[in-house]
Amino acid sequence: MENSVKITYSYAFTDGQIKMFDLFLDRGTLGLIPRPPDPAPDWTLLEQNQCRNCPIDASDYQFCPVALNFAGIAMHFADRISHEPAQVVVTTMERTYTKDTTLQQGLASLLGVIMTTSGCPIMEPLKPMVQLHLPFATLPETVVRATSMYLLAQYLRRAEGKSGEFELDGLTHIYAEIATVNRDFVRRLREAATEDANINALVGLDCFATMVPLIAEDMLKEIRPYFSAYLDQ
Repeated sequence: MENSVKITYSYAFTDGQIKMFDLFLDRGTLGLIPRPPDPAPDWTLLEQNQCRNCPIDASDYQFCPVALNFAGIAMHFADRISHEPAQVVVTTMERTYTKDTTLQQGLASLLGVIMTTSGCPIMEPLKPMVQLHLPFATLPETVVRATSMYLLAQYLRRAEGKSGEFELDGLTHIYAEIATVNRDFVRRLREAATEDANINALVGLDCFATMVPLIAEDMLKEIRPYFSAYLDQ
């Protein structure tokens, strides 16, 4: 697709099966270009297990945007177990990442992209991180990327004459709201699967959403010496 950013996820299983998925993001907005299944399954309806903090009005939108964009992928893993081994290959326009891991971890990385780029107002603040997508990111990597993104957002707000908050209270609030979405979205995924791969992929994301604000301040103190050129002048 023209004017789009392509990310490809490939899953190779020990039984010889290979499943491959292309994600196309609008180059200008990083919004996911939707390719929903037709017909969409009932579990994607907005009012069916709608997240408690969802600000979307069901009179305006029939479907949950995240569920609709994930539905076509979720059906491929509905009967897969989370700890099943897989070789996951992620191809972006700049490089290729490969990891022998569990399906749960490999699927969590893909689900994370979909959740942040589908137009969910609660997940939207994390969308800038997709520009420099890092599959299989560790918790310390996620903390540094998330705090860097948040503080850069405050700089951009100041540059436009808006208020900017250079503590991390706002980031903590963002992740608290995201944690609510993650936990409520699990109820949808339970209706979309007979096994636990989809569900535990989201559980893994939720663990990160819970831990990031808890360890962010300590992580920044730990890496302070790396910034001595700026701090010790």
